[in-house]
Amino acid sequence: MYPFSSPSFAGRAADNELSVCPGSGFGRVVACIGSSEPVGKVIQHAAAMSRALNVPLVLLKVLETRAEGNRRLDPVDWDICCREAQARMEALARSYRELCPVVETEIIEGQPAEQISLHAISHPTDLTVLGTHGEWRASHWVLGDTAREVVERSPGSLLLVPCEAETVTAEGYRRVLVPVDGSCRAESVLPFAMRLAKVQNAELVLAHIVPPSALTEVGPPESEDIELCQQLLRRNERVARQYLDQLQARASENGVVARTLVQCADVRSSLARLVADETVDIVVLSAQGHSGRLDVPYGSVAGFLMTHASKPLLIMRQQPASMTQTCTGGRGAGVHSPLRGAW
Repeated sequence: MYPFSSPSFAGRAADNELSVCPGSGFGRVVACIGSSEPVGKVIQHAAAMSRALNVPLVLLKVLETRAEGNRRLDPVDWDICCREAQARMEALARSYRELCPVVETEIIEGQPAEQISLHAISHPTDLTVLGTHGEWRASHWVLGDTAREVVERSPGSLLLVPCEAETVTAEGYRRVLVPVDGSCRAESVLPFAMRLAKVQNAELVLAHIVPPSALTEVGPPESEDIELCQQLLRRNERVARQYLDQLQARASENGVVARTLVQCADVRSSLARLVADETVDIVVLSAQGHSGRLDVPYGSVAGFLMTHASKPLLIMRQQPASMTQTCTGGRGAGVHSPLRGAW
């Protein structure tokens, strides 16, 4: 349930937040190239990010060292496999060098999930882009084994591309959805989202879902209980609209066209519907919101969208130090946001 206090949002410095946003420092965009799925969509979305951020695009290929059955890997066959993989990667790189400032290739050996995670750990400023499946099944978008393990292991930001995601045009993204719950963590992605929207001349959609107010009930609710729930709902919706209006004004000051959406419903399912109903091209959100649990890599909302959204999902993570910097723009340490969610 949301608290009743409503601290002021005055004093926020957008320019300062742009300098400390975890996503503004991406040094490279790394597209993970699988073996069985079409690689086009993953590279297209990675290339769109590379162009927008003006950073190198890296095509990363993991050659699996596991032999079929108990058969040992033949050294000659393995050398041929490596040479063929290198030739294919160079051909891919050449085809994208007209679109991106720099295109590099990297080939590493091992198991995909493990090596991609280790690569992300050793390159903390990279944005890792990978498909949600190894087989690109188009039925239900649940994470494949490799994507699930990378999400669990990798500490960095990830762009997950589902098999049903649309191709990216030369103009890039046209509509960017940013869910916020009023927390510093959720709001910390805004500088990056605004930068992405501004560079690609896209519309920024700021969304907040007001969850139903809940009271402890023993037996049928009394009329006073019902009225209290309605008062809480009206109050929370009013504060949410005020909050999004201020974020929209900040976006406008930075030359970004933005609009706001406030709904009163279940948070996770409502956001999943918004992704489809608003025909967004990409969703940008923090891995965690108000909950901010240190024992899990992502919150319940991000986890739900991973398996229920049909659009590319950019999950941004930040370390506690950068979180502290981002939150000092106006509220100060120990001051709570007026919105409280369950991310």
